[in-house]
Amino acid sequence: MLVTHLGTSPRIHPTAYVAPNAVVCGDVTVGPGCRILFGAQVVAEGGSIVLGRDVIVMENAVLRATARHSLRIGDHCLVGPQAHVVGCTVEDEVFIATGASVFHAAHVGRGSEVRINAVVHLKTELPSGSTVPIGWVAVGQPAEILPAHEHERIWALQKPLDFPLTVYGLDRSDADMVKITRGLSEALASHLGDEVQGG
Repeated sequence: MLVTHLGTSPRIHPTAYVAPNAVVCGDVTVGPGCRILFGAQVVAEGGSIVLGRDVIVMENAVLRATARHSLRIGDHCLVGPQAHVVGCTVEDEVFIATGASVFHAAHVGRGSEVRINAVVHLKTELPSGSTVPIGWVAVGQPAEILPAHEHERIWALQKPLDFPLTVYGLDRSDADMVKITRGLSEALASHLGDEVQGG
């Protein structure tokens, strides 16, 4: 399903494929040879999304851009089933496995692998050719790659990256769920005027 959002419709290369129950919404450019498979969601909410050549987006993956963070995925990348990739830059020939997450303002270098259920945290700089092992977390500038059970070390690197400010525009001392959800509700109200193409 192709959806016009904020007056901008997706641009799909004629050689690309979008499954009938996938959603491509807003300022999205889908390059040649791309495949967006069943249940995948590619949603640009204020920012843009650009998929290069031969990008494969597997079933139920979620790719998002926000007003603060656009998303760019280079050529010959694979985004696995149920992966979540938002507002970041992914260079060419990157493998993002099933259930992996890459967060806002991260940069994943060429030829890297983010394996099953691994995380590349916000603002993290993952050098080219890196591997984030199954269930591990990459965090920092440059990235440190840590097992999930080392929460205190991860938090020491993650806290100064300031998730509430980066993602929601709220100072950590002022961020609570009321302010977060109200802000998101206001921002997501932009979908009230969406139009399904051909619908």
